[in-house]
Amino acid sequence: MARKKHHEEHANHEAWAIPYGDLVTLLLAFFVVMYSISSVNEGKYRVLADSLSEAFGGPPRSVKPLQLGRVQQRGSQNESATMVANKLPRSALASRMISDLPTRPQMRLAVETGSPDAATARYARAREKLETIAVRVEEALAPLIRADLVVVTRTPLWLEVEVKADILFDSGSAAPREDACATIARLGQTLAPFPNGIRIEGHTDDRPIATAAFPSNWELSAARAASVVRLFAAEGVAPARMTVIGYGQERPKADNADIDGRSENRRVVLAILATPDEPGTSAAETTTAQASVARSGEAG
Repeated sequence: MARKKHHEEHANHEAWAIPYGDLVTLLLAFFVVMYSISSVNEGKYRVLADSLSEAFGGPPRSVKPLQLGRVQQRGSQNESATMVANKLPRSALASRMISDLPTRPQMRLAVETGSPDAATARYARAREKLETIAVRVEEALAPLIRADLVVVTRTPLWLEVEVKADILFDSGSAAPREDACATIARLGQTLAPFPNGIRIEGHTDDRPIATAAFPSNWELSAARAASVVRLFAAEGVAPARMTVIGYGQERPKADNADIDGRSENRRVVLAILATPDEPGTSAAETTTAQASVARSGEAG
């Protein structure tokens, strides 16, 4: 009998599809896991969604902000004159904000009194009081001002007293020097009779510190500001008026590349805020309002 011929088996040219499908499945699972553990910025997502909706003809889901002051297009010639580009001092920032934006205390006082003129008058009295404080502070610290160890800056919203930390504290320490205590006490006595809110800010250079007392510059800057608050309280400044802020190295005013720049960055800054003290106005509320309006945009 004749043997049956066996047909040759055909090669499977589509065997690659199986590992390819496995790879796609694994990639899909990977991206699903990554998406599930990622955090979504709700604010940016809402802004994007509203922009797309409005661009395609849908009504905006959020109320458009009311533009106060001048609108500056990005890339225009005036852009180079912004505070961030030129690092304007806080005094210039205050002047610009006053000209472009009505202050929150002014608007709140107008609502309370029902009269813009009355609100303006009350705020004017608050600014006059701030001017009186400025004169007394300059008289109390006149020798240090002449030696360029203290800088007093006047603005319509606050009075800023900047003291170099090198004359107050030893390196890496938050305990005021014995001779510095007299200076702080004199300043505290000057501020004690007034109801104005005071923000005490501590700043350091960018040299790292890692000690048992101060693991980083954050702790050191905050501790130095707290030391000033403690001495102020001993001189009769109401503790409820004061706020301690430690900025560490995050708001330099000079380049940390050289000794002079680092010395400029080591400082304690006092911001005495203009506070209307007539009945119906809480000093704490006004302090918070002015701090958020006037100093939130400063570059330090």
